[in-house]
Amino acid sequence: MHRKRALSAAFSVTCATVLTLAITTQPAAATPPNIPSAATAASRLATLTVAAESHGSTYDRDLFPHWITQSGTCNTREEVLKRDGANVVTDSSCAAVSGSWYSPYDGATWTAASDVDIDHMVPLAEAWASGAWAWTTAQRQQYANDLGGPELWAVTDNVNQSKSDQDPAEWQPPRTAERCRYARSWIQVKWYYSLTLDSAEKTALSSMLASC
Repeated sequence: MHRKRALSAAFSVTCATVLTLAITTQPAAATPPNIPSAATAASRLATLTVAAESHGSTYDRDLFPHWITQSGTCNTREEVLKRDGANVVTDSSCAAVSGSWYSPYDGATWTAASDVDIDHMVPLAEAWASGAWAWTTAQRQQYANDLGGPELWAVTDNVNQSKSDQDPAEWQPPRTAERCRYARSWIQVKWYYSLTLDSAEKTALSSMLASC
């Protein structure tokens, strides 16, 4: 009888350990705020102006000042790393010295902040060619550092680099399960900032929404 109880207790401890490991090894669930539902995104997509991109040759990344100080010693990049990471520890200058970051675009998890880029959902060059060329510098600075919507994402650095300044007709997250949310986020940013989109981009976004 005592042996059965001992075995039962050992089994319970083992199960609890396995459960704890399963919980602690799950990726961080944090995502940027204000991502609309598929229905809302579809409605907003229908209101966007379709137009050819313009002024692409005059784009300069320096026209979108970033990363700016957000609070204390923390700049925008550091705030996103804290927001979207798990168990993030920062030093006195707000640099992330430990933590983990789940990249939704490809499903990878990283434990070094240097492996993580902060992606602009709608890239700066894309925004410029879609209407931001007419904005003031202050407006472009607000856009490039926007923590209030789904514009900034912590993702694997080389995945962000492969995306570059491409729109959804040219590039989509390699993890297909993410494409619905990607489309919803892209549409939200374009809608919120009254940016245009080209016809191929709209077709791609409609197709992505259909997978939701």
